Amino acid sequence: MLAYLALLGFVVFMVGTPGPANLVVMIAGARFGVRRSVGFILGLVSGKIALNFFIGFGVGVILAEMPIWKTAFGYASAGYMIYLALRSWPSDSQGHMAALDQPASFTFWDGIIVHPLNPKAWVMSILAWGEFAPALGAFSVQLPVVLLTFASCQLVLHSMWCWLGEFIGRTLNNSVPFTRLMILATVGIVVAVILV
Repeated sequence: MLAYLALLGFVVFMVGTPGPANLVVMIAGARFGVRRSVGFILGLVSGKIALNFFIGFGVGVILAEMPIWKTAFGYASAGYMIYLALRSWPSDSQGHMAALDQPASFTFWDGIIVHPLNPKAWVMSILAWGEFAPALGAFSVQLPVVLLTFASCQLVLHSMWCWLGEFIGRTLNNSVPFTRLMILATVGIVVAVILV
């Protein structure tokens, strides 16, 4: 039980703290609301399940020994997160975007690739598998416990970040300067993560 509580504490801290995925989901909440972002959140969770599955089966170890792939993932991640953030950029002072540029919302497919390309997600998954999973027992126990712990924490915490974005967006009456500030903060954090 202590081994599971240690894993749970780690996952709650890592998933709940600000990072590229949480900032993008916050932008989704501010721009589209929680209800229209459910598919995006489910995509985030599904992508993390796939990432944890592959890391659990050893892909993380292989990639750790190939720094060129780590670098490639980092740059692909940065590009994709920046693309998602900038896709929400309001074009005018009323927050309107050109009809062709205006996404109806971020979709499941937009979300599914976020975590497999997110360096923070890779680090937290590798740490979870390397530091916490072995204490849970056999691999047949580790796999479902790690996958379900991440998935349940993500559903709750990504939804909270999305709700926070929606709340701030409504409170500030979908302020264009605030939306642009959130987008720029996301881009800044993504760039900082990639340069560190």
